[in-house]
Amino acid sequence: METESEPYVRLATLRQLHDVVGELNTARSLADTLQTVADGIVKGLGYELACVNLVQPDGDLVVAAFAGNAAAEALITGRVGARASWERRLSMGETWGELRYIPHTEGWILLDDDVPQWYTEGPDPRFEDEWHPQDRLYAPMYAPGGGRELLGVISVDRPRGGRRPGPWGREALQMYASQAAIAISNARLRANMQRALVRLEREQQALRASEESFRQAFEYAPSGMAIAEMGGDQHGRLLRTNDALCRLLGRSASAIRRYAFSDLVHPEDIGTLLRTSAEGGRAELRLARRDNSYVWVSLRNSVVADTTDGPRFLLTHVEDIEERKRNELQLAHRASHDSLTGLPNSAELRARLSARLCERPNAISVRETAVQTVDKAFGGYEGANGAGSGGGYDEGGYGTGVVPYGQEPGYGGYNGTSGAGYAPVPAPGYGGGHGGAAGGYDPGYEPYEPYDSYGGPAERAFQRDGFDPSATPVPLDHHVHTVAPGADPDDGSKGLAVLFCDLDGFKSINDRFGHNTGDAVLIEVARRLNTGVRDGDTVARLGGDEFVVLADGLGATDAADLAVRLRNAIIPPIRVDGRAVRVGASFGIGWASCGMTVEEVLKSADQRMYIEKRSRSKVQRRAG
Repeated sequence: METESEPYVRLATLRQLHDVVGELNTARSLADTLQTVADGIVKGLGYELACVNLVQPDGDLVVAAFAGNAAAEALITGRVGARASWERRLSMGETWGELRYIPHTEGWILLDDDVPQWYTEGPDPRFEDEWHPQDRLYAPMYAPGGGRELLGVISVDRPRGGRRPGPWGREALQMYASQAAIAISNARLRANMQRALVRLEREQQALRASEESFRQAFEYAPSGMAIAEMGGDQHGRLLRTNDALCRLLGRSASAIRRYAFSDLVHPEDIGTLLRTSAEGGRAELRLARRDNSYVWVSLRNSVVADTTDGPRFLLTHVEDIEERKRNELQLAHRASHDSLTGLPNSAELRARLSARLCERPNAISVRETAVQTVDKAFGGYEGANGAGSGGGYDEGGYGTGVVPYGQEPGYGGYNGTSGAGYAPVPAPGYGGGHGGAAGGYDPGYEPYEPYDSYGGPAERAFQRDGFDPSATPVPLDHHVHTVAPGADPDDGSKGLAVLFCDLDGFKSINDRFGHNTGDAVLIEVARRLNTGVRDGDTVARLGGDEFVVLADGLGATDAADLAVRLRNAIIPPIRVDGRAVRVGASFGIGWASCGMTVEEVLKSADQRMYIEKRSRSKVQRRAG
């Protein structure tokens, strides 16, 4: 009877197996798939109890699904068994293909291990293939692909009919375990893909949020922001700017995109821009506005990239520091200029004068012509042997063989009408190591013409308006030496004249009308002095009613004429609070020369001023 019904049993089981296998792939999640595997065994393979043990990442197995008994399901679901305990079980008992059967006669030693299990007591089997409550049947599930990676183990119990499964039942369970492994692998893959998609979506959302945050921070930043290209033919070209930068430079965004920062930077600051490192670089420089004016800005650079291997861009933060720079310049101006008259003060005067001097006494400021060089080589250059009784540095401290003013034989005072009294008188033998015959300057020796355009480095540092007190002195190798002009007023030699001015009659005005009137007089005198000199000259207030004028490129006659012009400019009445007051001025002319100190130069001019003042009567000096 059993033999006759076997084909029908097989066909019915095959149909049920087909149905439950089809349901394995309909589950939406891994948890649903695992429960469908357990339910399919009870529903289609004829077992009352089924349990699915799933391998965890750490290798142990957890009871992931249970079917057939709610009480047993609540008891063991979620419990974990060690991997070693499971490998022990899968090596015991009888091997039925891929299945492992452990009869109750051997399984009693497993009652106390850590694998979650259910069992009930029962009588001994009455016939050979009767199922005992403590019999165990396991169906390992291996990952598809031919490997032996264990995905989990299906445990079954209580086959219907109370008999151990025959060959067809064993084959059906083994086939089902294989299909379950495929379904679990697919479910895991779908779960991983879903998690990856969710993670990708979150990353994309975060990226979009980050891009939006950057866009808003870029566009609405209170200070200028720009993105420039890095590398290639368009290196440095501005790709994107925000409204703040457009307002700062007075240009539209489309117009700015035609430029690079190198096109907008002040010519004097291009070196600063080039020295600024691309990554983490910082610089303070001036950028051109649309109206051709310049604004001081602080640039801070950082490199950004779209992707790991994508193109790199330069993100530049542009901060307006015009007000700060203006304040710094004002502070520097206050430190170096007189607060009353606005003229350079004593410290600034000394700094400018010091920039023109070096410690090399009697420095030669002449250069030989080609003809003189040939003449010297063949012995025809007059003075080449250094002959001359008066050559060398004048021990009196004035250098270049010039006798201090007022100490030469036949000294004559200032006549008030001409500048002849200011001309220095040469000592016997022109100094400087190229002395000619006794009697004076050799007219065949061509002096080097000093710069008259204030174009050289020293002259630029000496400019009144553009003078930089922090400028490093020019190295001696490139230093244009300063020497006093020659003794002969007609020889065309020029030098740096230092005119020391002291007001006459100022004290009486200050005492009679008060300090406010005195201050007004000083301001007006400073203005008149400034008006009477060239743009490159320096007018400084030394203190009180003393002023100093530095005028380069003048001969002795030029300096005397300048003193007369300035004195005549000061003499006219000055109206203060409805009254007219007058002051006079006494001038002393000194000459700056390398080898002298600043104090020696000023002292020389000061002494000559007092000589000139004493040479005039008090009535001549007094102002109305």
